[in-house]
Amino acid sequence: MPPTLASLVHHSALKLTVRAGEDRLDVPVRWAHVSELADPVPYMEGGELLLITALTLDAEDPDAMRRYVKRLAGAGVVGLGFAVGVNYEETPKALVDAAVEEGLPLLEVPRRTPFLAISKAVSAAIAADQYRAVTAGFAAQRELTKQALSDGPQGLLAALAGQVDGWAALYDASGAVVAAAPEWAGRRAGRLTPDVERLRERPAPASSVVGGEDRVELHSLGTGRRPRAALAVGTAAALGTAERYAVHSAIALLTLTTERSRPLHAAEQRIGAAVLRMLLAGQPEHARTVAGDLYGDLLDAPFRLILAESASASAARAHADGHARVAAAKPSKAKVAVPDTNGDPLGGLAEIVESAAARSGESVLVVPDGERLVVLAVDGGAAVAACGEYALALDAARTVAREQPAVEEDELVVGLSAPAGPIAAAAAYKQAEQALSVARRRGRSLVEHEELAAGSVLPLLADDAVRAFADGLLRALYEHDATGRGDLVASLRAWLSRHGQWDAAAADLGVHRHTLRYRMRRVEEILGRSLDDPDVRMELWLALKTTAAAVE
Repeated sequence: MPPTLASLVHHSALKLTVRAGEDRLDVPVRWAHVSELADPVPYMEGGELLLITALTLDAEDPDAMRRYVKRLAGAGVVGLGFAVGVNYEETPKALVDAAVEEGLPLLEVPRRTPFLAISKAVSAAIAADQYRAVTAGFAAQRELTKQALSDGPQGLLAALAGQVDGWAALYDASGAVVAAAPEWAGRRAGRLTPDVERLRERPAPASSVVGGEDRVELHSLGTGRRPRAALAVGTAAALGTAERYAVHSAIALLTLTTERSRPLHAAEQRIGAAVLRMLLAGQPEHARTVAGDLYGDLLDAPFRLILAESASASAARAHADGHARVAAAKPSKAKVAVPDTNGDPLGGLAEIVESAAARSGESVLVVPDGERLVVLAVDGGAAVAACGEYALALDAARTVAREQPAVEEDELVVGLSAPAGPIAAAAAYKQAEQALSVARRRGRSLVEHEELAAGSVLPLLADDAVRAFADGLLRALYEHDATGRGDLVASLRAWLSRHGQWDAAAADLGVHRHTLRYRMRRVEEILGRSLDDPDVRMELWLALKTTAAAVE
């Protein structure tokens, strides 16, 4: 405890007497200051015990004393010490009345007690309090370190909560609560996720104070550009010196744990890359041997393979392949409920799926692969669901981007395979690649391979290259029809839709079958192709469907 006016009054060597403010002696004293200025307020910081002899004051003037004491109280002075036997033989009544009226503690200092003795007593008490705080801080650090080594973050949080007489919680990079102490604090901590997300947007290290049911301090953890975690500490009041030492020790220990895990994480990624290569090479037994218990039963259970690219990289790849539409190649310019990735969308997705898997106790294999990210996750698990939710947020952002301008975001394009086992890993990778390609073409954030099998092939044709082929194939027929010499395009569409049945197609068109036969001969002459060739009929039908979709 810091020194208080009461502790100074009870100091046997000082012999101080209370003349006013007996009920306010429990206030802490930050310093003892001597000043004979008529207005010392400009030199006060608050929390001082001011010592005077009234050398330049008319201490018997009631009005002057009321003004003087009122200024001191307004400046945060916690007490006034008046020396008797120097300029006044006893404390003037005007000064006592002013102190009583303002509620400012007034201490009478006997002549035999020098001001220096009071200053030394305050300084010694402050030093002793600081020593106790440092000692308590070291003890707290030892206890926190012990708990961190024996019980991990959960034990550290429990010890920290006891040290600050409150609660503590640890958040992962996505803002989700991964540990809390006491147990009841988990729900309270969960309500602060939006505040943690805002903290992540600030350069590390960052901290903030949140009000509400209690006072909560939030601190980012990690030394990199992007915070890797966050710590919340909730207390009923502001932290004291000893509690502050404990919090800083917890931050240091959690940051050290986080930073030490980076090399381990990098090593795990290298193992994961090797395991993935073995699976894709059709060597599941070798993959299991290398993985050991690292991924639990992930390699034995049905899993999904997720393949992701940043939107910009995906657009560049599509452009190089000659299969991208302009609209799909542009990343979204919206920012709607999309997690902040700090310019690293693949890293952001990795954090999202890893955090979701950790919270649900799942195993997940995450492998950065150049401009791509490969994820092996349990089918129907939390990691796959989190990836889908993230994609929905990106698609919502794209929708808003078409309606209002906003800051451009480097988002993701994701392909998701059908459920597969270790023997079919290579096929699952191919499925994810196909789904990724379709997502790129359609301008969507995520496409599942199963969705392609359940849908139609026609949307896959809706890109510039296919439309150009269709326009070139049918251009001569459209030009013929434009002269008014016949309706060859409509006739061809009706004939193909009826699988070459002359009577049915002619009935649909409302013409004689001989007229339709003549038109089909003209189609063959103009195109230089035989309608007896099934490949020609297929190409013409797809071209007609493509041009029809473009018109719609």
